[in-house]
Amino acid sequence: MHSLTATERETAKAIYRLSPEGGAARTGDLAAALSVAPASATARVQRLAERGLAVYAPYRGVELTDEGRAVATAAIRRHRIVERFLSDMLGYPWEDADRLAVTFEHDVPDEVIARIFVALDRPATCPHGFPIPAVDSTDVPSLPTLDEVEAGVTAEVALPGATDRDVSDFLETLGIRPGVQIVVREHHPFGGPVVITVGGEDRTIGNNLARQIFVRLD
Repeated sequence: MHSLTATERETAKAIYRLSPEGGAARTGDLAAALSVAPASATARVQRLAERGLAVYAPYRGVELTDEGRAVATAAIRRHRIVERFLSDMLGYPWEDADRLAVTFEHDVPDEVIARIFVALDRPATCPHGFPIPAVDSTDVPSLPTLDEVEAGVTAEVALPGATDRDVSDFLETLGIRPGVQIVVREHHPFGGPVVITVGGEDRTIGNNLARQIFVRLD
């Protein structure tokens, strides 16, 4: 990890997040995720491939090697710990933690990241509610979306840092924010809305919005 550049870490993270299980990430999707031109995304992928962190085949996409998955997972862990630092120690809202963490997370030494994690009392999640992967893990636990959860289940809300601000503001008016406990009451059939209880109140969430809300199951 010491010899990797910030660009390489960010590219590995993006490939991991875009790769379906057993599949490859498309360079066009990678370019969009990284906000770079397709040619730049391809050049980044080729650099990772040269380092043995990825396997790239033109017109097929890119997959991380086992070593590449370890790099991506470690980078995601680092990002989520820095987000926690910004939120818990410096008081930044969860919506801002993702944006700010990217600006300096790669400059923080590994030993400092480890001490921050301990100082924060070894948090299980980032401020958005997503799991912080274990040290030396090659996998980041995934979360289902609200529309995938059966009625009767109790869960905690998680929202991506990239959630549209208007969406997060609307959810806030309903009492839905990262870490809040909800109970799924009912799924209407044929792609209908989901009824949940949050803060003692029943709320009806449209199916499209439910697909943007992730949950941690108890």
